[in-house]
Amino acid sequence: MSHVLGGFACLVACWAQGALPAATGSEKPRDQPYAGMIHLAVDASDVRRRIITVHETISGLHAGTTLLYPKWLPGTHAPEGPIDRLAGLTASVKGVAVRWERDPLDAYALRITLPSGTTSVDLAFQYLSPTSAKVGPAEISREMLLLEWNTVVLYPAGYFGSRIPVSATVTLPAGWAYGTALEVATVDGASTTFKPVSLETLVDSPIYAGLYSRRLDLDPGSSAPVRMNLFADRAEYLSVKDDQLEQFRALVQQAYKLFGAHHYSHYDFLFSLSNQIAQIGLEHHQSSEDGADPEFFTEWSKNPWGRDLLGHEFTHSWNGKFRRPADLWTPNYNVPMQDSLLWVYEGQTQYWGEVLTARSGLWSRAEALDELAMTAAFFDMQAGRGWRSLQDTTNDEIINPRRPQSWTDWQRFEDYYSEGQLIWLDVDTLIRERSGDTRSLDDFALRFFGINDGSFKPVTYTFEDLVRELNVVEPYDWATFLRQRLDRVAIPAPLDGIRRGGYQLRYDDTESDFLQAAEAQAKRANFSFSIGMQIDDSDGTVTNVAWGSAAYKADVTESAQVLAVNGVAYTAAALKDALRRAQSDAAPIELIMRTGERYWVTRLDYHEGLKYPHLVRDSSVPARLDAILSPRN
Repeated sequence: MSHVLGGFACLVACWAQGALPAATGSEKPRDQPYAGMIHLAVDASDVRRRIITVHETISGLHAGTTLLYPKWLPGTHAPEGPIDRLAGLTASVKGVAVRWERDPLDAYALRITLPSGTTSVDLAFQYLSPTSAKVGPAEISREMLLLEWNTVVLYPAGYFGSRIPVSATVTLPAGWAYGTALEVATVDGASTTFKPVSLETLVDSPIYAGLYSRRLDLDPGSSAPVRMNLFADRAEYLSVKDDQLEQFRALVQQAYKLFGAHHYSHYDFLFSLSNQIAQIGLEHHQSSEDGADPEFFTEWSKNPWGRDLLGHEFTHSWNGKFRRPADLWTPNYNVPMQDSLLWVYEGQTQYWGEVLTARSGLWSRAEALDELAMTAAFFDMQAGRGWRSLQDTTNDEIINPRRPQSWTDWQRFEDYYSEGQLIWLDVDTLIRERSGDTRSLDDFALRFFGINDGSFKPVTYTFEDLVRELNVVEPYDWATFLRQRLDRVAIPAPLDGIRRGGYQLRYDDTESDFLQAAEAQAKRANFSFSIGMQIDDSDGTVTNVAWGSAAYKADVTESAQVLAVNGVAYTAAALKDALRRAQSDAAPIELIMRTGERYWVTRLDYHEGLKYPHLVRDSSVPARLDAILSPRN
């Protein structure tokens, strides 16, 4: 589609004309081939001390060269490059040390002083992966590791990342297997050299490796293979039943039916089953970093919560990597990103990820409805909607790159994910209603993401592009529709999609099986929808308090410990029993609390009983939500 492809060309042209922000303290990137090359050798075999040793040779340099450490990272949408973990840096030319110094305006930019006529420099340094939780989430254990190339590379300023060639080698512990989207050139014992790629492709192609691993084919016989690369803390966690495998294979096929194209030569899920390293979800064009509890497969029935992770990250290959918001595309990793369209990038991905999870059978319809009920109830009660717009939350990754908050529902955090999901459900059901159920958001997905089959080149889009494509599917004032939901404050949660989908949000005193499983997995009791707090099962520590709730009014805060309920030692069952009794008793519920070394008594003046969310079928409206969750033939 010419107008869409023109968007990427315009973006590059605007960059060249200086209309987009430059990387601080360094040269403006140029869209031209880099004359040299990066040779990168990474030794990740020291898993006991979690130290990664790097040797790097960069050719094609000139006097006064600036080298950059990646700062703005795709997928995190934020300046999170862990330069604080880079240590021991030395630079040399033909074995003779040369000077480097940090740019005073940009800590991620390093100036190298080269002798006259020199065009190459050798670098050596270590990446100090976290050894404790106080430093950051674990990336390496005795049994597995995840390696993100952006953490172990310096690159020359002044060029697009897509124009800098890299030859990379990794050395792993003996006997370990690995998974990556990179293609192998040679293998020498525990060292693997990959085929040269651009810096952009390298950074977009992390490695997972481990002692216990298994590879599953999710699209047998395909010319574009899709594989699940499993890495586990122990071998027994790699047991996958045939019906589980078939559901993940169905996920791939349902994605193809939805999007009608793909933009990779092969795709690799890099999936850790571990409580020793970080459980993350991070998208890449031809792979994704995924993590779950060790028992994800072996205790399948207990773990429905989180089964949508792979559907979400797989969707990102289309939405986020191939189709990308124009202000999130940057020429390299040291140019600031702008996150204004994350309610599409992440919000619509959240929507499709959960829809595909249901369509593939990874969730039953009941599980999908229960998860949606929990999402809807959260925003139905969220206090922060009274002062902060959803659009403003797209800045959250820049304001607060996932640091803990004390009052999350008041401050709001990353609501563009799940409230974005509700908005796209609203859009989907409105298209279905207006078209007499002959068209849907599936038609938009096919038009918007299903172009240029096989092409890897990102196609950027703007808000106006989005509105234009929606209008092709169903003529309507989509610009006003979306901006009202994005920009206004103190408006009801966007639950019209549930109502138009044939359901109503209701509360009763019975937890859904899905919520019970989520509580068991998180090891906490969830009283969010009644008194407004969540409590750690192990010791009664409060892990969250809702702003304005009964718990809030009783001065309860996160990290306080509930010791007793009405004179009885705290258990989740004791508090539930007290909430039931309070429905017919005017006396407040008495809690004995502890904060640090201080003990105190507070009273919950609450008499509405236990409340848990459910979606209840409204037979007066077509069951559009059921149709949305049903597999495509």
